[in-house]
Amino acid sequence: MGFFRFRRSIRILPGVRLNIGKTGISTSVGVRGAHVTLGRGKVRTTVGLPGTGLSYTEEQRLSTPAPQASGSGWGFWRIVGWVLLLLWAATTIGLLIKH
Repeated sequence: MGFFRFRRSIRILPGVRLNIGKTGISTSVGVRGAHVTLGRGKVRTTVGLPGTGLSYTEEQRLSTPAPQASGSGWGFWRIVGWVLLLLWAATTIGLLIKH
């Protein structure tokens, strides 16, 4: 039995990426060889040697989430808010750079 994977990474600004996957959205900030990823209540720090395939990753939970009622929908709206905020920031910085 097979399964599908989905992952898309969009560069918003130099050093900032919006990662979209089948199970959610995250944001990565950093440079080649070192970055921090924020998403799904976790912070993942990765340091590696570019071009070697060697890396070290450490993951931490932001906090223990309170149980939510099924179908509350707040997770979806939180993601939409972050996406809109990031798009607004990217647009604003892009307009400032052009002038």
